[in-house]
Amino acid sequence: MDEPIEKEPTVTHAPPAGRKFPCPQCGARLDYNPRVRGLNCPYCGHKEEIRKDTAPAVLERDYLKYLDDLETKAKPIPGRESQTRCTGCGAMVLLEEKVATERCPFCATHLENKPVAVAGMIAPECILPFKVDLRHAREAFSKWLHSLWFAPSQLTKVATLGQLQGVYVPYWTYDTMTYTFYSGERGDNYTDWVTRTVRDANGNMRTETVPVTRIAWSRVSGEIQHFFDDVLVCGSKSLPQGLIDGLEPWEIGRLDGFQPEYLSGFRTERYAVGLKEGFQVAKSLIEPTIDRLIRQDIGGDHQRVHDKKTKHSAITFKHLLLPVWIAVYRYHDRTFQILVNGRSGKVVGKRPWSTWKIVRLVLLILLAVGIIALIASRVK
Repeated sequence: MDEPIEKEPTVTHAPPAGRKFPCPQCGARLDYNPRVRGLNCPYCGHKEEIRKDTAPAVLERDYLKYLDDLETKAKPIPGRESQTRCTGCGAMVLLEEKVATERCPFCATHLENKPVAVAGMIAPECILPFKVDLRHAREAFSKWLHSLWFAPSQLTKVATLGQLQGVYVPYWTYDTMTYTFYSGERGDNYTDWVTRTVRDANGNMRTETVPVTRIAWSRVSGEIQHFFDDVLVCGSKSLPQGLIDGLEPWEIGRLDGFQPEYLSGFRTERYAVGLKEGFQVAKSLIEPTIDRLIRQDIGGDHQRVHDKKTKHSAITFKHLLLPVWIAVYRYHDRTFQILVNGRSGKVVGKRPWSTWKIVRLVLLILLAVGIIALIASRVK
């Protein structure tokens, strides 16, 4: 009998975009692996490449058009059509299909698995995939822990490295052309000579002429035109602003077009800061730069800004996801968070202090000072 003909698999009904085939070798779910920048089976090791040539282009979207027609443009992320809200920190976690979510990645609260359908969401169109894998994130975390001064001895044991979770955090970027009209005053220093009577060292009165710096003020008005590119605004309210700011800078210039495969095996948060609210935050972020440009335009040695009005034009935005490793741990009934930038490995976090270690150091210093003083007194 002839050898049987081996045919290629026939796909009779393809899954929707973002729904991945299981591993063709063992049937397990494929997860995104930062080391190979592709899909990886955690059981048999099978790898699949994520083709960038099929990814959508990274585009700037018209801000005003989206605001006017948000309902029709809103859509969930393929494969993440359900969400659940954490009762601890309020984070809205997008659930991956057929994956049991046990704890919130932001506060470690047990998630009551009562998902609801995602609605009214602008899906991300670009992403920075994880570059730092779990092993390197653990190494960065451990190095950070051991660098802490006056940290409790139990901290390394309490902050279990296995609790690190990879999370895609939502962000917005905004581009805007600004036209700022201002009025103010320019101050120029000049030297004036003043004659005054003083008493010299012998008690005698004498006159002297000394230079005095004065300011000549003149009224100024003008216009500043400045384009702001990729003003970054975090769309999450689940993480302290100080920590999330500490993860910067991000490689915004290296964004990839969004593909759902990048999310496989990682948690994803839905934005809590909406499109319109995010632009208000962006305006507050660019305000200091506008103030600086106005003062530069006024010139002189001193500036006073009395009034300014800024108009925004050609506003565009992007919704993107940025990779963060998050460790949440409790120490003496307090919750602490450590964040690791999923691209650079930079670590920021909150930490407890050991009061006993601080007191012990102070006592040792006082003891050393006392011994030195005692020795000095005997030498005399």
